[in-house]
Amino acid sequence: MSRPQRIGILTGGGDVPGLNSVIKSVTYRAVELGFDVLGIRRGWEGLTHVQPGSELDPEYLRVLDRRNTRTIDRTGGTVLHTTRTNPARVNEANLPPWLSAERAKSMRGPDGRFDLTDVVLEHLEALGIDVLVTIGGDDTLSFSRVLVDRGIQLVAIPKTMDNDVPGTEYCIGFSSAITRAKELIDRQRTTLGSHERIGVFRIFGRDAGFSALFAAYVTSARCVIPEVPYDLDALGALLTEDHRASPSHYAIAITAEGATWQGGALPEVGPADAFGHRHKTNVGEVLAAEMTARTGIESLAIELTYDLRSGQPDALDQVVASTFANVAMDLVADGRFGRMVAIRDGKYAETGLPAAGASARRVDVEAMYNVERLRPRYDGRLGSPLLLVGLGEAVRA
Repeated sequence: MSRPQRIGILTGGGDVPGLNSVIKSVTYRAVELGFDVLGIRRGWEGLTHVQPGSELDPEYLRVLDRRNTRTIDRTGGTVLHTTRTNPARVNEANLPPWLSAERAKSMRGPDGRFDLTDVVLEHLEALGIDVLVTIGGDDTLSFSRVLVDRGIQLVAIPKTMDNDVPGTEYCIGFSSAITRAKELIDRQRTTLGSHERIGVFRIFGRDAGFSALFAAYVTSARCVIPEVPYDLDALGALLTEDHRASPSHYAIAITAEGATWQGGALPEVGPADAFGHRHKTNVGEVLAAEMTARTGIESLAIELTYDLRSGQPDALDQVVASTFANVAMDLVADGRFGRMVAIRDGKYAETGLPAAGASARRVDVEAMYNVERLRPRYDGRLGSPLLLVGLGEAVRA
């Protein structure tokens, strides 16, 4: 008798609310279709460091079924855990301990890192994984594309609180992040008003301003985004007026981590991760100091970062996560591989994986951002998708 087909599933990159809902829904549907399901722990590290054998490596592998996934969607994070491992660019210090020096030497690239793609392919075959479901942002999806190009049957599901994956209007985690941002900003209004300060809230968004823009949309705040270098004096004047007009004499600005002012630059600090990303200098602290100096009003830098990716998903992310998982399994059942689940024109859809090196999807400034007022545009929404984000020709993958 032939063995049942096996699906492997992993989560990579940063965690977001909704990942466990995807894992559960993929497992339930896969079992209905007659598949075995193998959870791969710690993202791509699970496929570089695992040691296949007669028994499953408990450090990196977990058999999933309806029983052990029944309640996981009630919590945030990912039960499979995650890392930012890039199998194509592994540091020497992070190589699997069992990998021989001779084999490693053959994989060393000109940049001194090691390409373990062949190891991943060998492990997928040894583990009997017929189909791989990957859940992640641009970094996880970029290596997913590498595997697809090497012949692996794979379906991808986009997640990132930045909402900037090319080819889709929505990524799992975005709504929960904006919901949390609204709660946290509204909570800070009392202390900002008590001290008559300007609050400068820093939010994720290295390359795209969706998180800052939508947080500002639901809090009626000013925001600055990476797509548009802004004028510091103009921002100061707007916040001074907001401060004067408020009965409690406070004002709010939200800055994406990658937003810069005209003539300014944010240096990157610390070592690069496996995908080449380095941390940027904390723009919230720098901008708060600039606002204090330019307005004469005490300004306070407030972090809106890791709190936004913790805890349970909101209702929208729960719906999208479960639906994305089932659309992915529809593709698997139909034998349509090398595809990514997406939202396009406000509808559930599927599309090709982003091309290698594809840039992040960015805010359509003309349609969504008021450059003079440094805030979202609220007019002209008739005919827009429910979540207001269309791909548009200017930003279509």
